[in-house]
Amino acid sequence: MNATPQTAMVLAAGLGTRMRPLTNDRPKALVSVRGRALIDHVLDRLIGAGVKRAVVNVHAFADLLEAHVKRRTDIEIVISDERAQLMETGGAIRQARPLLGDDPIVVCNIDSVWEEPNGSAVARLFAGFDASRMGARLMLAAMDAQLGYEGEGDFFMSEHGALSFRDALPHTPWAYMGAQIIDPRIVDGEPLEPFSFTRVWRRLASEGRLFGAPLGGYWMHVGDPQAREQAEARLMAAAAPSP
Repeated sequence: MNATPQTAMVLAAGLGTRMRPLTNDRPKALVSVRGRALIDHVLDRLIGAGVKRAVVNVHAFADLLEAHVKRRTDIEIVISDERAQLMETGGAIRQARPLLGDDPIVVCNIDSVWEEPNGSAVARLFAGFDASRMGARLMLAAMDAQLGYEGEGDFFMSEHGALSFRDALPHTPWAYMGAQIIDPRIVDGEPLEPFSFTRVWRRLASEGRLFGAPLGGYWMHVGDPQAREQAEARLMAAAAPSP
C-alpha cells in the first residue's frame, strides 16, 4: 500500500436544506467559511495528506460546483454525476466505484472543518489502515472537542480501535466527523441504488472489520448557518495574533 492515499471521494451532492437560506443559490459545498468554500477546506486537507486525485459527486447546482472544483490545479478532479438521481452516501460510492480503483481511499463529507495540531489527521488515519482486517477506519471526534454536532455520539471504540454502534444507549464518547478510509471493494456487493453508508458500516461491524481512530483535534460540523458562524468565529480567533 502507498504510504499516502492517492485517491479520495468527496461527498458533495447533498441538497443542503438545513443550510438555507445560504443554499438557495448554491450547493452546500460552496458555502464559505472564513472566505473559503467548504469543499476547498476539505480538498486542502486531502492535499495535505498526499492525495493526488479526488472524485467529487454532484447533484444540487451541479454546474456551479463542477466549474468551481475544476479551477483547482493542485489536485486532479474527477466528477461523479448524480444530476439524474441523488444517491445518498452509500449509493454515491457505489455509483462512483469504477472511478475509485481497488486501493484504499479516503471518503470525506464536505460539511466538516477540523483543526490539525499534530499534522495531517487523514495521513495518520491512512497509515493505521490495515486492509487485511479492516473494511473501514473512521475518524472520530471527542464529544468535548466539537461544535455543530447535536447528537449524543455514534460509536464506542475498544482499546484496539474496533467500533460498535451506540444504538439504544444514551450517549457515547465518540462522533463520526466525516472522514474515513475504506477498502472500496466493500461496496461491490451492494445494489446500485440510493442508500446510506451506515448499512455498510453495520455489516462491517458484524464482521469485526469496522475500526476508528481519534481525530486528535477540534471538529467543526458546519451543517447550518449557526454552526457556520461559530466555525468562522473559532477560525478567526485561532488566526488572530497573540497579544
